[in-house]
Amino acid sequence: MEPAEFSAWFRLLGTPGVGRGTARKLLAACGTPEAVLATPLSSLRQLVGEAVAQALRSPRPEDDERHAAAAAWLAAGPDRHALVPGDPRFPPLLLQTADPPLLLYVQGDPAALSRPALAVVGSRSATPQGLANARAFAAALSQQGWTIVSGLALGIDAAAHEGALEAMAQGGAGTVAVVGTGLDRVFPARHRALAHRIAAHGALVSEYAPGMPPLREHFPERNRLIAGLSQGTLVVEAALASGSLITARLASESGREVFAIPGSIHSPQARGCHALIRQGAKLVETAEDIVEELRGQRPLVLDAAAPSDGEAAVADDPLLAALGHDPVTLDALLARTGESAAVLSARLLELELDGLVARLPGGLYQRLISG
Repeated sequence: MEPAEFSAWFRLLGTPGVGRGTARKLLAACGTPEAVLATPLSSLRQLVGEAVAQALRSPRPEDDERHAAAAAWLAAGPDRHALVPGDPRFPPLLLQTADPPLLLYVQGDPAALSRPALAVVGSRSATPQGLANARAFAAALSQQGWTIVSGLALGIDAAAHEGALEAMAQGGAGTVAVVGTGLDRVFPARHRALAHRIAAHGALVSEYAPGMPPLREHFPERNRLIAGLSQGTLVVEAALASGSLITARLASESGREVFAIPGSIHSPQARGCHALIRQGAKLVETAEDIVEELRGQRPLVLDAAAPSDGEAAVADDPLLAALGHDPVTLDALLARTGESAAVLSARLLELELDGLVARLPGGLYQRLISG
């Protein structure tokens, strides 16, 4: 990404009052972040109101400082990247979720975000057996070609990353850590060495700019990316109030598989898994149980190059025709168009930003134009 383009994305998303929903509204109306920032104040007022319009026009000094720090972080090494929708390296599975990020920071290999992936999550206060299970399942799944996605937290997350890294010696697929801080920080600090190994054999990813500290509200947000990057989510151990259950719920809402390892009826760390199983999660005892369940689902992962600009323009009319005039699921559009999930999701997002398609609750899409 060119510095001027990154600056515009950073300004747009870092403006007080501009969340992802407001940013999408502005992009749909104006086209690009640069165009948003160049829009007359009177037009911005009509779109987002006086306060946000003024904030877009008048960045605060601290915003300039944050931008300079983020730009310096990006420029510090060839393994540092900023990805936005439309970039061919942007992970296609995230485009199929209800609330995809608009800017991702990546340290490591961006291609790791688009490989067949499974999330392995669970309790920070894991039992010794839970840690052993997470490590063993992650290693076995990695050797089967699945990138392991987790959150770099204490307990199950760290064990899953370690298992995937150990499997690299046997041709494992590596691991991705989605974090709730800027990538210039490691939380918890004791995982600094682990984070460096993950960046070397996979990727660290965050939607928070460098400099962002660990804030409690960021971790549930982070969980939606863990679920969204993955074709399925395995919960190894979880109490009933565990954040891992949030990840599992988000995975289910995105149409992804949820797996859970059962435990002792006397263990508090098994109750969350048992609750998931009662709600329809698949009980698993071995890594092969997961591989068999997902064997026929690999087409969900990036399986075709995104079309060129010219091809995309030609494809718009058939895609809008395929949408019809009623809400429709992604699966239905896949059947109607014959496109790959990656290409179709990218085109739908572009049409959404152009104001031609709306993303509805429940993973539905609806055409917004007549004819």
